[in-house]
Amino acid sequence: MSVLTLQPGAAPADEEPPDTGERHRLTAVTGLAALSLDAMASVAYGPEAIVLVLAAAGAHGLGFTLPVTLAIAGLLAVLVASYRQVIAAFPDGGGSYAVARTHLGVRTSLVAAASLILDYVLNVAVAVTAGVAALTSAFPGLYDDRLWLCLAVLVLITGVNLRGIVESAKAFIVPTVVFVGSIFVLIVVGLFRSHPVSTVTAAGHASVVADNATTVGTLLLLKAFASGCSALTGVEAIANAVPSFRVPRARRAQRAEVALGAVLGLMLIGLSVLIGRFHLQPVEGVTVLAQLADASLGHNWAFYVIQFATMILLALSANTSFGGLPVLLKLLARDNYLPHVFALKADRQVHRHGVLALALVSAALLVFSGGDTNTLVPLFAIGVFVGFTIAQVGMVRHWRLERGKGRLGKALLNGFGAVLTGVATVVVTASKFTEGAWLIVVALPLLVAAFGAVHRAYGRIGERLGLGRIPEAPHRDRSLVIVPVSTLSRLTSEALTAAASLGDEVRAVTVCYPDPEDRTQLHALERAWAEWDPGVPLVRLSCERRSLGRPIAAYVREVAAGEPATRVTLLIPETEPERLWQRLLQNQRGAVVAHAVRRETDAVICRLRFRVL
Repeated sequence: MSVLTLQPGAAPADEEPPDTGERHRLTAVTGLAALSLDAMASVAYGPEAIVLVLAAAGAHGLGFTLPVTLAIAGLLAVLVASYRQVIAAFPDGGGSYAVARTHLGVRTSLVAAASLILDYVLNVAVAVTAGVAALTSAFPGLYDDRLWLCLAVLVLITGVNLRGIVESAKAFIVPTVVFVGSIFVLIVVGLFRSHPVSTVTAAGHASVVADNATTVGTLLLLKAFASGCSALTGVEAIANAVPSFRVPRARRAQRAEVALGAVLGLMLIGLSVLIGRFHLQPVEGVTVLAQLADASLGHNWAFYVIQFATMILLALSANTSFGGLPVLLKLLARDNYLPHVFALKADRQVHRHGVLALALVSAALLVFSGGDTNTLVPLFAIGVFVGFTIAQVGMVRHWRLERGKGRLGKALLNGFGAVLTGVATVVVTASKFTEGAWLIVVALPLLVAAFGAVHRAYGRIGERLGLGRIPEAPHRDRSLVIVPVSTLSRLTSEALTAAASLGDEVRAVTVCYPDPEDRTQLHALERAWAEWDPGVPLVRLSCERRSLGRPIAAYVREVAAGEPATRVTLLIPETEPERLWQRLLQNQRGAVVAHAVRRETDAVICRLRFRVL
């Protein structure tokens, strides 16, 4: 006979260890797939944004594509280094909101949070519409149905995220790997070519390069730099979602951040080198990435693989918002700036209400824009630059208060990044203000004001509840239970039995009306009640108007005023049908009474569910 000895707290060998939720969290690789799609997909429009601005200075202006891209890559390196520090200093997530709340004050932190929320929502709408635009470009017959296609893609992404962030990461690993691999193949092959292997894609399309323009001014370079910075959207997503990673969370998030910066930087620089190598000029109706794929790989199956992978990744890059925004909403809810429901987690570590809220607002934007990317693009990227700048300034203050080694160099790095992102914010806002960016300028203070209103409401509730103070000792009051009745049935008996178990005194009440038919029913009920004799008085509540809830609420107020030392409870008996559809057969009288009493009195309301099987 063998004896099994267990250490205190140890589980038997055949039992599974308790589920801590770690298996529903991200590794560095799955985190890169789930939270970097926005940044990865930006290579499809970042270099193009630079080229389109520089084209105003003609072919001479296009020669500055690589220097501008290198400046953006330098800013990317600064941002990655900064957000690594943010991850280490604020492992609970929140990114620029958490930094600003600690070092720059509440008001600035709310501006950062509002800017991030707007950016995340717009990212979903822009990503979905851009992906569908790529699809309708390949299949023009679908153009008229683009709004429905956008909504279908949004529903798909939302459904995947409701299953958990790990599930979404697994679903998006393959398209991410295919896209990144295709771009690197395009770059490597292109570097070995001395001239374009094909120009079929651009043939027949009008060039947008200005004629006879040779001057490249500082303002034009700044505008090209600011436009190209759209490729940096999504860099902050990992820092915002640190709690979604597995233990050690901060270290895994830092690895994912560095990997994102390295991959994105190499792709941006590589594509810009090819633009100069092939002397590429932007044309109407064809993306720069499509021209590069044509020039490097030829107009063959490889070209279509890149186009299809770009389309898929653009549509799925909305997942970055689904990974980062719910965590930010949780932090705001925890700080009483949003409804507390956003702090709740469902199974699989999902902030379900945050996911659904993001999906609903994004769907409204898609309907507003009619599924058109150009309507939304002027609103995009401003919010993220505001967040970048606030985070950088906050980290400068963080290093001033920190006493660690090398803090001066780190502070200088963050200060330099703040200057660059601040300049980009001003230039982007000014250049796109009349194109719709004014909506963001208006929406930011409105959102901050909404945060303040929610916070004040929670403050009043907390003061009334005495949160943070030791309450008075509980005591026993005399208890009176009031039960509304209209007929005699088994439900009535069950309700009075439950009421007698709850209170010191029980009273049944019934509402009567002046109509002859109603009076006849009342007399029948009173005769049946006297014959039954349950030991509970039946109180008649007369009402001239056909109202059910108000006379009962008035009686409850009268009792509470006449017997102030008595705790009044209203017990409402209701049937619980066997099948869901049978709820349509109910008269909802209980809900009407409960609503009136809850609105007009402080009585305790109990709803007794009697199951009808």
